[in-house]
Amino acid sequence: MLTQLTVSNYAIAERVELQFSKGMTALTGETGAGKSIVLDALGLAMGGRADAGAVRHGAKRADITATFDVSDIPEASNWLAEHELDDENDCILRRAISKDGRSRAYINGQPCPLNHLKELGGVLMDIHSQHQHQSLLRKETHRKLVDEFAGVETLTTDTREAWKTWNQIRQRLTERQQNADEAEAKLQLLRYQVEELDRLALEDGEQAQLEQEQAQLSQADTVLHNSHQAALLCTEDETSAADLVRQALQQLEQLPVDVPTLADTIQMLNEAQIQISEAGDNLRHFVEDYEADPARLAEVEERLSAIYQMARKHRITPEELPELHQRLSAELAELDGGEGSLEQLEAELISHRGRFDELAGELSEARAKAAAELDQRVAAELAQLSMPNMQFITHLNRNKGEEPAPHGLEEIEFLVSANPGQPARPLAKVASGGELSRISLAIQVVVAQTSTTPTLIFDEVDVGIGGGTAEVVGRLLRTLGSNGQVLCVTHLPQVAAQCHQHLFVSKFTEQDATFSKIETLDDQGRISEVARMLGGVDMTEHTIAHAREMFSKGQATHH
Repeated sequence: MLTQLTVSNYAIAERVELQFSKGMTALTGETGAGKSIVLDALGLAMGGRADAGAVRHGAKRADITATFDVSDIPEASNWLAEHELDDENDCILRRAISKDGRSRAYINGQPCPLNHLKELGGVLMDIHSQHQHQSLLRKETHRKLVDEFAGVETLTTDTREAWKTWNQIRQRLTERQQNADEAEAKLQLLRYQVEELDRLALEDGEQAQLEQEQAQLSQADTVLHNSHQAALLCTEDETSAADLVRQALQQLEQLPVDVPTLADTIQMLNEAQIQISEAGDNLRHFVEDYEADPARLAEVEERLSAIYQMARKHRITPEELPELHQRLSAELAELDGGEGSLEQLEAELISHRGRFDELAGELSEARAKAAAELDQRVAAELAQLSMPNMQFITHLNRNKGEEPAPHGLEEIEFLVSANPGQPARPLAKVASGGELSRISLAIQVVVAQTSTTPTLIFDEVDVGIGGGTAEVVGRLLRTLGSNGQVLCVTHLPQVAAQCHQHLFVSKFTEQDATFSKIETLDDQGRISEVARMLGGVDMTEHTIAHAREMFSKGQATHH
């Protein structure tokens, strides 16, 4: 709800700071005192159009700040959280307007686009007047009120999600159909590429293994030659290692005396002779058995060439070929009869359209039932407001061709007929400002228990009425205030006497400058203001007594 409004250098208000409470708040004052300042300032805080004329003469800029408690307004809290502007339970809308007409908008101290003020302001407040914020003239408001009255929030959400899914599939299908030739060419290319990679059938690690084998096979001659030479050097040559070791042993055996310290050395030479002989035998057998395999070498080199060529073709490294194969195969599967194929998309479109139609049909039935009840109850309230001939009709207009829409199968619009026999027409084309405000009041009273707009503002709701009807207007406004928060500008004492909070607007002149002053009245001040509204400037004891009685009755009749 609205908790505070601060206005600086706006119109004829130099500085106004108001505290608001729950319930019904009435704004009264003499004609020209500036009662519209509060509503106009709130309109600007909600993103309304501003001009340089809004700035008080002699000031550089006007500044308007509206503070709200959003602890009980989940829609507002969620909006703030989504836009990373949340600040516990407070929401502060600010508008600064310079004398050249430029303006800046802020939410919780952060600069923001003007449309953000409009979006959030529409959640926090609803102004019923002839001004630009008249939400009752918008069809989306009609649909919102009917759906809230019908209690179909979950159904509307499900319908919107079903439409969203259906529409996404429709867009994909349309795109596929429009690009059919291009898609077919892409499909053919993918098939060719995947078939090539299928034939190659490269396995992870195969390339490295082949390169190692190729290195060995390509050096077969060198291996054979070197192994043969090593065999000769070990045992088969006249100066082989085995022969040289044997000669060394012979020299030691011919020593004239026994030398014990050479015993280990002689043992080592005997062992070396045996090992060299075994190594020579092994090398000889290796050379005899070794066969070069030029056919296998050619096979390996051909395989490696195919791998390298495929990698160059796709401009990747050979190591990346298995991953490419997997990815292209998945793309082909999706385009060629898998998810996303024309046939499957068409089947999905039919399926999701059926789901949407089912939900939207339920929603239409609920809306039709709620609309009939809403019409009856609003008509009853209008009769109390001295509009007994005013017909109120909630018109459910089926979409052309029953084309799915996010909100269902129909547009919803409130129509009225001022007199019997006259065709029902949209509110904006029939109702005057005062009538529109009273129709708004009647609707809001009926939907008060289900409406999600916490602060309602009424202007001109009492234009052209008086007596008993004025008392009914006051009672209805107070009833609405008991369920939330209502602000109203009124000229009627019967209405003002029933409010929970009373703001009095006056103006005064000082040093050739005109100022507007707004003050919260206590009980005695309220009685005096009701008396002024009853009898004008010259108040008699009878007028004051009448005002006191009216005030007491207005406060005692309701809780």
